[in-house]
Amino acid sequence: MSALGRPIFVGKHLRNLDSKNRLTIPSKWRFDGDTDDVYLALPDPSGAILVLPPAQVEKLYADIAEQKLGNGIAQGFMDKMFSQAHSFGCDKQGRLSFTDELLEHAGLSKEAVIVGRMTNFRVWSPEGWASMDPKTNKDDLGELMRQANL
Repeated sequence: MSALGRPIFVGKHLRNLDSKNRLTIPSKWRFDGDTDDVYLALPDPSGAILVLPPAQVEKLYADIAEQKLGNGIAQGFMDKMFSQAHSFGCDKQGRLSFTDELLEHAGLSKEAVIVGRMTNFRVWSPEGWASMDPKTNKDDLGELMRQANL
């Protein structure tokens, strides 16, 4: 847990899926054992699984609750997005479980690469991550920061 009172999701971690398709997240990324903490997994258009931690789930929930029932675009988006989502808790061993549909989306079978994104994280297949890895691609992170306006 960071000094901010919530995890900071940074780093890259290679993990194995267990026989029940559970994935252990790094101990620094876990919450203090509150069983009411809910994570949300979504299929990311990049081919990974995007995992939102409890703080981002709460923020997203508030944003979605504000959508008007008469807004057909928002209603259609919610149908499409959340029909593919999976909510779950983190068990005492720090394991998360994913649906077969999400595992298939990300091409996960035995190994996974967990990549922190500061406020959330993505779960990639090793092959999927290889196409993004800044070391493999010899990315200029300074230029990427300028392009992202950071």
